[in-house]
Amino acid sequence: MSRSSLPARIARSPRGALSALFLLGLVLCALLAYWIAPYDYASQNLSLANSPPSAAHWLGTDEFGRDLLSRIIQGARTSLSVSVLSISLSVAVGASLGAAAGYFGGVFDGIVTVIVDLTWSFPEILLALILIAILGPGLHSTAIAIGIAYLAQFTRLTRAQVMTLKNEVFIEASINIGASPARILFCHLLPNAITPVIVAGMLATGDAIVLEATLGFFGLGAQPPLPSWGAMMSSGTAQIFIAPWIIIFPGLVIAATVIAINLFGDALIEALDIRRPLRDG
Repeated sequence: MSRSSLPARIARSPRGALSALFLLGLVLCALLAYWIAPYDYASQNLSLANSPPSAAHWLGTDEFGRDLLSRIIQGARTSLSVSVLSISLSVAVGASLGAAAGYFGGVFDGIVTVIVDLTWSFPEILLALILIAILGPGLHSTAIAIGIAYLAQFTRLTRAQVMTLKNEVFIEASINIGASPARILFCHLLPNAITPVIVAGMLATGDAIVLEATLGFFGLGAQPPLPSWGAMMSSGTAQIFIAPWIIIFPGLVIAATVIAINLFGDALIEALDIRRPLRDG
């Protein structure tokens, strides 16, 4: 592997550089949403309802006369925060469970494997819908549901990595000098196993954005007036023949974001020289 820095290796790939710039811009929009949005996302003006794109409203307005660009910018804050938070939670819990199961084995490994395989058998959308039906709609419920829905893949991936690494010579040496299981697990095994898991989490964030948008489309995510991309598309279905831009522009943003995440993830895999398939358990 080249000794150049990771950002430099990613930047050598045109798709990596372009996707990184797009995602950086999107994150900045989300962080600065309240300052860069041209209008208040909740401000209604019924006299401008369903107005087409114009100089005053670049992406048009929705059925309540709210500026669509402002709502998409604010929706980035909602959709990205929920998706990143849920996947971060899933990676943290899944990596810890998988590492412990792979290292200790035995009954604990059997219990974790059975639970993970059970959740793995359900499609993510179905599992998320079941959890939200129990927890109730809202952003917190959506984040928890998405985090649990993707927990299995990170647990399985980390477990497989740790089971391969625990037979290495440096682990045997740590055991022989009296290192505690916790030290071996968190100071030696997990740091060496975590890179593919983090890259898999990066790729899963795109899937989580789509899942969050789907739940928002069904009215189970962000509740009005707080915008999310999925909820905006849902409201646009009733106006699709009157004001198609209400559903088209949020859909394009979702598609561009997911494509950028996947391209950046591919560039990251190449930069880190990860050859093993990241979605295998």
